[in-house]
Amino acid sequence: MLRSFLKTAVIVSLFAFPAAAADYKCNSGRVEKSGSTQYTYKESSSEIVIEKGGSTKGKAVKRGSKWYVEVGGSTQATFENGKIEKGGSSWATASDAQRTYDCNADVAATLWVLAQKGQL
Repeated sequence: MLRSFLKTAVIVSLFAFPAAAADYKCNSGRVEKSGSTQYTYKESSSEIVIEKGGSTKGKAVKRGSKWYVEVGGSTQATFENGKIEKGGSSWATASDAQRTYDCNADVAATLWVLAQKGQL
């Protein structure tokens, strides 16, 4: 009886308390929070530019298979194959970034790095 109750409690809690949604959501070149545009982004196959109020906050530039997140021309971090690195050491993953930014992995990683570096 107790075992059955515990199974039911676990199932109910899974539906009652869903996983937390990302704070930000990408929507057609905009990064929104609670429906309000916080940032805009322009994405091509070789560059992702993040802007706020018409001013560039930072960008990611693709060189080979690796993306380089830059602020004012200075590399802040890199990412490739879902792994974000800072100074050559593992820092986070694109999945980590997507928990905050509901965007594609490349845009999410760019936003995440810029936020961690205090650029957003």
